[in-house]
Amino acid sequence: MGPKLKKALTIWLTGLPCAGKTTLANMLFRSLLAQGLTNVEVLDGDVVRTHLSKGLGFSRADRDTNILRIGWVCQVLTKHGVCSIVAAVSPFRAVRNEVRAMIEKVGGPGSFVEVWVRCGVEECIRRDVKGMYAKALRGEIQQFTGVSDPYEEPLQADIVVDTSRESPSVSVGRILEVVNRGNL
Repeated sequence: MGPKLKKALTIWLTGLPCAGKTTLANMLFRSLLAQGLTNVEVLDGDVVRTHLSKGLGFSRADRDTNILRIGWVCQVLTKHGVCSIVAAVSPFRAVRNEVRAMIEKVGGPGSFVEVWVRCGVEECIRRDVKGMYAKALRGEIQQFTGVSDPYEEPLQADIVVDTSRESPSVSVGRILEVVNRGNL
């Protein structure tokens, strides 16, 4: 069995749809496993919506409920020494802050690492293989973050990566520097 984290934590990747959150989460997962960690889980926003938040829509209340559910799972995982990596748009600052407080209540200060996966909407549109932005721009999808619904940028993210200017491997390396600093 490999090394354990000195302190369990949640790495919370937030940003616009198609900013690269899932790509970075999966790369972080593989990198942490390669470091010998075995207690790591990825919670991807799309997957969580399918299994844990099925039936929720995209109203502000439903989005908040979805993020709070993910936060609760991370709180439980943190309590049991698991490193959680979350890739979720999580567009509202107040709910992200509430999740931070939930997790730090059981894991202590520093057990929540907010990563703003910054990427301009134009680049996100270019990357959108599902065509969701095109549908939102045509009015076929209502309440789409970055088009008809707001995204509240983090004011004090623990780290900001810009996926329109740096490669995924550079972004992951920068995130790992923050995570590894005093935690392994």
